[in-house]
Amino acid sequence: MKILGIGSRINHPEYGKGVITNVSSKDYWVTFIESGLETIALNSEFEVIEAAENEVDTISFYDIESSLKSILRKWSDVTETVPMADKWKGGDLILKPGQAGVQGKEVAIDTFFNKIVMVRDRLRVMEQKINASNLDNSEKVDLQQYITRIYGSLTTFNVLFKTNSDYFVGEKSK
Repeated sequence: MKILGIGSRINHPEYGKGVITNVSSKDYWVTFIESGLETIALNSEFEVIEAAENEVDTISFYDIESSLKSILRKWSDVTETVPMADKWKGGDLILKPGQAGVQGKEVAIDTFFNKIVMVRDRLRVMEQKINASNLDNSEKVDLQQYITRIYGSLTTFNVLFKTNSDYFVGEKSK
């Protein structure tokens, strides 16, 4: 099967006439006159009106972008955008000292939340670096247990996160 290039014109039995605007390893992205942008499998049945002879990049920009994001998330110290629970937005964290005559501290919850997210992200990076290191497996396991316990200590702050998937997770009870 010959893969059509970007700019090829086709006539699809369901969607009608369209132009191939992108090609991935599995699909053509086709802009159809009647139905707009659709993805169709490379082996779909359609009539070729005019085949473009340009070279085809079988990896789409979307695939490259997704891969790059995944690599950066896994190996860099870049903090991802994590949503805070709406009820806390614009609020303040107030620390009241137990001793008389000592001044308290007030911090914007947004600032505090961002610091918590940075701690979580840096723990993840540390975890990746430990896994990729030349340490022997028993040393890796020991360090992983410390990280798991740190996550467990930070579960108190899960109340600040909007989605459960962003929560800190420590050791599961048996």
